[in-house]
Amino acid sequence: MLRDGITGDWIGTFIGHKGAVWSARLSSDAKIAATGSADFSARVWDPQTGECLHILNHDHIVRAVAFPIQDNPQCVATGGQDKKLKIFDLTRGGSAASPAQANGGSPVTPSTTSEGLEIGVGQHGGSIKSIVWNVDYNILTTACEDKTIRWWDLRTQNMIASFRTERDIGSCELSTNKAEDSDPGILSVAAGNSCFFFDAGRPGELIKQVNFDHDVASVAINPASGRFVTGGVKDTWVRVWDFAQEKQLEVLKGHHGPIWTAAFSPDGKIYATGSEDGTIKLWKACKEPYGLWR
Repeated sequence: MLRDGITGDWIGTFIGHKGAVWSARLSSDAKIAATGSADFSARVWDPQTGECLHILNHDHIVRAVAFPIQDNPQCVATGGQDKKLKIFDLTRGGSAASPAQANGGSPVTPSTTSEGLEIGVGQHGGSIKSIVWNVDYNILTTACEDKTIRWWDLRTQNMIASFRTERDIGSCELSTNKAEDSDPGILSVAAGNSCFFFDAGRPGELIKQVNFDHDVASVAINPASGRFVTGGVKDTWVRVWDFAQEKQLEVLKGHHGPIWTAAFSPDGKIYATGSEDGTIKLWKACKEPYGLWR
């Protein structure tokens, strides 16, 4: 489902999956979208028309998808229960869309393939829960159910760094998705009662670990404001923290289930949280009026 990022209004629904959708991503230029599903497939969509452009078949549930941070991305990464990180070339074969179809004249016939390039064959010890494509096109990061974060160099197709957590990993997010951004950003990871913050420009380099007296399911950081947000597991609260002082600034209530995902908008002025209660909530992160907030 596609919604307006400021108002939350419904825009459209992508129809085609036959199982639960575990992951959804927009490209950084919002020209294409990708979803990963329990129906053993990932799909690539046109957000303007809602048409499915590519069907990427897998041997198991697809739990994570990611695009490179660039305009008009030509590939997508997938990972899931089959413990395989794959890169699919979206230009190979392409979707069978004629000019008339592209202009809305008739439905697009999606291309279908199962041929993706596997990176790090046999090295993931569990399901891949999250994939982050870094600002450096050659570096991919995976978060796995074996409690390990891995950094991969696509040029050599080898792992170049890893970090193991004591508890299960809940979320893994990069602080930027801007193709023109010279700052590689910060990679934030939630695991158990800790959050880990890595320098995204230096694979495996930990900036800070913040520990709490409660478990967190998700975390996202806005380096510009020096704040990060966490989503709870049992208390189902959203908390806002000062990154430098590790001080709690706000507690926001409203969810009624574990908060499995959190993310800031590209401008950092709002952030979204997604919960097991079936809702996504948008929260204002700036003092000035913004969208519906005054």
